[in-house]
Amino acid sequence: MSAGTISIAVDADAAQTFCAASPAERRKLELLLGLRLRELTLGRVRPLGEIMDDMGAEAAAKGLTPDMLESMLSEE
Repeated sequence: MSAGTISIAVDADAAQTFCAASPAERRKLELLLGLRLRELTLGRVRPLGEIMDDMGAEAAAKGLTPDMLESMLSEE
């Protein structure tokens, strides 16, 4: 398979980490990101409920409580 080049926007920390990586580490990251992108675009479509459960678990792990979420959703 031939390789292509794309540009994607990432947060500053991710960009800094990538730029600071050695050429070997960058290549590994590029391969992993390429595989993940391929999986996301060609792989199975995840059910919405599964995606929402994952998002909820991640939000809870970062400290978001149901009360906080309700408060944010009720703001206009």
